[in-house]
Amino acid sequence: MNATADVISDKKSSGLGKNPRGVMRLFLQNLRRDKLALFGVAILIFFILVGIFANVIAPYEPSERHYNAERQIRRLEGPSSEHWFGTTDVGRDIFSQVVLGTRTALLVGILAALLVTLVGSSVGIISGYFGGITDSILMRIVDFFYAIPFIPFVIVLSAVLNPSIWNIILAVSLLSWRTVARMVRSQVLSISKRPFIKAAKVSGAGDLRIMFKYILPNVIPIILLEMAFMVNWAIMAEASVAFLGFGDPDKQSWGQILHFSFVTGNSRNAWWWTAAPGVAIVLLLISIFFVARALEEVIDPRLRRR
Repeated sequence: MNATADVISDKKSSGLGKNPRGVMRLFLQNLRRDKLALFGVAILIFFILVGIFANVIAPYEPSERHYNAERQIRRLEGPSSEHWFGTTDVGRDIFSQVVLGTRTALLVGILAALLVTLVGSSVGIISGYFGGITDSILMRIVDFFYAIPFIPFVIVLSAVLNPSIWNIILAVSLLSWRTVARMVRSQVLSISKRPFIKAAKVSGAGDLRIMFKYILPNVIPIILLEMAFMVNWAIMAEASVAFLGFGDPDKQSWGQILHFSFVTGNSRNAWWWTAAPGVAIVLLLISIFFVARALEEVIDPRLRRR
């Protein structure tokens, strides 16, 4: 009983005794205290709702051309009651394109972040727990992926495969798990030396049980934090790739809207064409950052005290 009490006391004093419910409780407390975090949650919920109901909200088809009373194409018209974000050089409604692009941004961000955190967390836990030759091999693999530049990799991938949103998700997943793996590994290296892990080994617990029942719950906060940052990175990566012209031609995206604005040479004289998707990207990234900042306070007690 005394040994068990010492183990529990060690977990609590080290700050590793957090469970997902406790992490959520601290996170909600931070939201009540931090107005910027609340703003971030509100904006994020807004974008999620827009993404879910994009087909209902968008008033027109994104490729539909619009004409005035004289049957002339409504080229480069500014914002109006009929076209809230104006029109493109071929008379297409920018508001509809931005609304449908929200779904693409969230799809890439969420799916890529889930894959990245799943792979990176698994590699980090295995590497940090077993150490030795296993750790060396896995970290050398991580170093190899660090040497691959993202944009050239996507260009090659688009040349080999057809341009697709799934190729972008694949590229982000293949090259972004390395950071998560190193962050989780550094935490596991510390946790695996704790007395409660040693006690679990002595009691006969298997490696898988120790990794997923005792170690994983203690690294969940940092995994969630990294996942939030990965959503931001994936959204920005998709917009960058689409802006360069290597995005999915069959999917509306904010980067693609900016791409056509610059390619047609109208980025300066038609400010609304670049402002709408640009503001959408900035607002979504800022909202996720504010939410991640509130989550970061859950992980680092020094930030809470400050």
